[in-house]
Amino acid sequence: MVEPSVRVPKTRVELADIVRRFGLKYTSQYGRQMMPSQKRALSDIVACCTPELGGRRYRCDDCKESFWQYHCCRNRACPKCHGTQIREWLQRREAELLPCDYFHGVVTVPSELRAVFHRHQKAMYGLLMQISAEAIKELCARKRHLGALPGILCVLHTWTGQLGYHPHAHLLITGGGVTPDGQHWEPAREEFLVPVTLLSRKIAAKFRDALKAKMPAVFAGVPPDVWQREWVTFLKHYGQGNDAVLKYLSRYVFRTAISNARILGMDQTHVTFRWKHRDTWRTERLPAVEFLRRFLQHVLPRGFHKVRYYGLWHPSKRKESSRAWLLLILEKPAEVSQPPKLAELLETLSEPAELRDHPIYDAPGGEAEQPRCPHCGSTRTRFLGEFPRFGIP
Repeated sequence: MVEPSVRVPKTRVELADIVRRFGLKYTSQYGRQMMPSQKRALSDIVACCTPELGGRRYRCDDCKESFWQYHCCRNRACPKCHGTQIREWLQRREAELLPCDYFHGVVTVPSELRAVFHRHQKAMYGLLMQISAEAIKELCARKRHLGALPGILCVLHTWTGQLGYHPHAHLLITGGGVTPDGQHWEPAREEFLVPVTLLSRKIAAKFRDALKAKMPAVFAGVPPDVWQREWVTFLKHYGQGNDAVLKYLSRYVFRTAISNARILGMDQTHVTFRWKHRDTWRTERLPAVEFLRRFLQHVLPRGFHKVRYYGLWHPSKRKESSRAWLLLILEKPAEVSQPPKLAELLETLSEPAELRDHPIYDAPGGEAEQPRCPHCGSTRTRFLGEFPRFGIP
């Protein structure tokens, strides 16, 4: 039931609290239908930042109080344990970010295909990401559009604000690329990359042909008129350089289906959360089991990579990516000074509130940040010892 946005007193209800209270009821009802990754997600979310995973003991030099910092679960579906992963990921990406314009694209699966995607998630999600990137590369290769190979980062999302099932791919595309001879950086023409209508038709046709070849039985059950539908929501100029990429990363790459900040409360039977419709926040109250069902349908199959790289950013194109840097330096020396340090710009990333409220630490063996004392707020804290999983007295 959707209700107009109202002022609801904020409680410290988290997703883990909902799983603890209603998880058993959910598994008794849907357990036979659950994927292993969904069962693991429930288990990890409950254990995250608790003594079950072990932790580190500290003492504050100012107030003399001691306190624990527990390890996070590092499950990608958990809304409160991505702080460290974000930093590590950004450090690995800093050498790949090119100082050029960027475009943002969205490829949306027609509603008639959603049931097929839900039944064959791993194969269909991978095919969607691959076909979308291939279509963009093929159009960019045409001289009348770009005549060069761009870098493409593709991110899979499957949710709406109300946690409905809505698979779609977000793409960050460099506004330019390296020419086939490897001698020039060809920039996009102002705010145009490729024709959106043509791209939409190409993705639909390529997906149809690939599905027919790889999964003929599945293809036979798809209504023929699906392939005439528009697949691309939009493709537009997104900005230039560090600001554009960081904005993109914060909005799309590190998002989970729901953050703890959006959960407003729960009672004996229901969960209330907020979601944004255009620019207006609304609230929705769902039976708790239905809330968990909606959330868990966005837990990806085990081993599936939701972020993938194509074109200049593909792992096999490291030399081409380095050449792109050199070409940009030669052609625009005043605009290119040195590779950006994304890790140093992490503070500008739009982290959810719970990441700021709960310091996140690596799993046992990792290097922890200096924690802030929860009693007085001091950062003059001293490490006393580390206890492994189930090892806290």
